[in-house]
Amino acid sequence: QVQLVESGGGLVQPGGSLRLSCAASGRIFSIALMGWYRQAPGKQRELVASIGSGGNTNYTDSVKGRFTISRDNAKNTVNLQMNSLKPEDTAAYYCNADIFLSAWRRVAYWGQGTQVSVSS
Repeated sequence: QVQLVESGGGLVQPGGSLRLSCAASGRIFSIALMGWYRQAPGKQRELVASIGSGGNTNYTDSVKGRFTISRDNAKNTVNLQMNSLKPEDTAAYYCNADIFLSAWRRVAYWGQGTQVSVSS
């Protein structure tokens, strides 16, 4: 069974920083795309950032220049460094990974979510 375990959320003042981490474990053949999504109360879940196995990245416009996504393919981890945080970044953040369980079986997995709150 594959699991994604997140860590690093919390409460921070505006302008502060947080680093989210997500580790995938289990019977993993390889991992394709990894990413972070967020969902604020009353809003739809949105993609924050994603990173391919080769390191190519994609960010939603509202976080460009403030957030950085990275991954370690050897450790099956993905991180999200969040700087210059704003109150509108407050949300539950979810790790997502497209995981190959074999050469031909690909499944999307989600972490349990970690809360990020930005407030003075």
